[in-house]
Amino acid sequence: MIRTFLYRPSTGATEVGNEDLLAAWQREPDAIIWADFAGNDPLVERQLLDSCFGLHRLAINDALNARHPPKIEVFADSVFILLKGLAAPSDEFEFRTIQLAMFVGPRFLVTRHSAHSPSIDRLRQEAEQDSSLLSGGPDGLALRLCRIMADRYTQKLLALEPRLEDIEREIVARPDDDMLAELIGYKTDLRKFRRVLVYHAQIFSELLKNPPAQVEAGRVHEIRDVYEQQERASSLATLYYEVSSDLIEGHISLASHRLNNIIKVLTIVTTIFVPLSFLAGIYGMNFEYMPELKSRAGYFVLLGIMATLATILVLIFRRRRWL
Repeated sequence: MIRTFLYRPSTGATEVGNEDLLAAWQREPDAIIWADFAGNDPLVERQLLDSCFGLHRLAINDALNARHPPKIEVFADSVFILLKGLAAPSDEFEFRTIQLAMFVGPRFLVTRHSAHSPSIDRLRQEAEQDSSLLSGGPDGLALRLCRIMADRYTQKLLALEPRLEDIEREIVARPDDDMLAELIGYKTDLRKFRRVLVYHAQIFSELLKNPPAQVEAGRVHEIRDVYEQQERASSLATLYYEVSSDLIEGHISLASHRLNNIIKVLTIVTTIFVPLSFLAGIYGMNFEYMPELKSRAGYFVLLGIMATLATILVLIFRRRRWL
């Protein structure tokens, strides 16, 4: 599917349509178009991107590649920006991204995404509600899309903070294996988030330092805003990654502490019963000549000795605060 928005500066009107508007855009030298490609045959997309917009072959290959790290590349007639956008929202915190490519030219913005993009949908709704959105030019529209993407990353990460706080409280009260598995999952996803967001921050840092000719000089504040959003999201991902790591270590430490306490109690019980078992073993032997067996008070004396030994050991352990 190809969705297009054609803006005519002479009338200030925006027309919404499909690939049929590409021909109208080519006929009108002052018109601006936003063409969004999604779910099409790669061969068809490649042909349109080449024939209609004259994009570089290598950039088209990167845009159609299912797995490619984010990048920015400047050509004579366009700027190619490849980002990782968040996939459709879900109730769980998980790392699911889509490949989102942007080609920014003097009169066009071309976007291509590998799957459904909520960020593109939001920008399309804004463009439909505000017909003047395209009047800012393709570069302004592209930066608006980048801000939407960065905001989704930030909101996704901030939504994790309350859950980490709950886990921090629950670890002290009742740690379990499910909680540990959940934390390990968060840590894995946050590592991926951090890696992608570092790429994004580098892209907009480069764009801020060396803005290409296709981006108006007055856009520097918008670029800095996107860069700061990406930096914030990257910092949040790093922070929550470290928090998850600390919680995992805390969970393991508390589990080890509880295990040590259990072992200590068992050791104390064993220590108390060792001398008692020794005495019981001696007087449980079936020898005929055992003088204590002839004593009428022998049984009670032995029980008294055993009780005294147990009491002395318990007092010693309490004095050392082992009990």
